Amino acid sequence: MIPQLAPVELARWRGDASREAPLLVDVREPREFEYCRIEGAISIPLSELMRRQGELPRDRPLVMVCHHGRRSEHAAMILAGAGFPRVYNLQGGVEAWALDVEPAMKRY
Repeated sequence: MIPQLAPVELARWRGDASREAPLLVDVREPREFEYCRIEGAISIPLSELMRRQGELPRDRPLVMVCHHGRRSEHAAMILAGAGFPRVYNLQGGVEAWALDVEPAMKRY
């Protein structure tokens, strides 16, 4: 089972200097990522994740992000199955982030 992070939990985590910062991995398509994204996230579309997983650190927490949280949960399962030890899913995706944390973010 992949741990789920609510947007407000992720915002608190990112704001806590005493905790190791997670890497946000956005698995949406490039056009979606260009339209709106969480600051600091990197883009690796789900269709490229298997061949690009070597670009991701295994020694840092990874938070997977998509539009509503379904693609990112699938991506998190792929990475967990590949041996990544600390993988989380952003519950509700960028849509929930915009609603709960960053209301000025563009939505679609």
